Amino acid sequence: MDRADVERWIDAYRRAWASDDAADIAALFTEDATYKPYPWRREAVGWQGRDEIIARWMEHGDAKIGWRFEHETLAVDGDTAVIEGWTYYDRGEGAPWDEAYANIWLVRFATDGRARQFKEWWVQKPTE
Repeated sequence: MDRADVERWIDAYRRAWASDDAADIAALFTEDATYKPYPWRREAVGWQGRDEIIARWMEHGDAKIGWRFEHETLAVDGDTAVIEGWTYYDRGEGAPWDEAYANIWLVRFATDGRARQFKEWWVQKPTE
């Protein structure tokens, strides 16, 4: 993987995020991929396999709300990328973009460019 490959994967991730379409999500991950969206103990194992990733992703359904995402690819080493991101949601409960998060993604890729492991650490911006 190089930076251009990682950027293409992130572009596809954004399309899947915007669509919540099962085919778009499936295209991102290997059949045996793991996706760990929470750094906390309750989700220590995360989502196992592409089918569970698709189902759990669609449960969250971010395509139904306003969001925007900015990122910077911090490092690419072999099959591994580290991405810093900033996510903003407009849930219509106050000021536009009333919910913001800082994110770090650790993504390990298979040789075909799909993710085989996705781990995310995020922190919500304080409202005060």
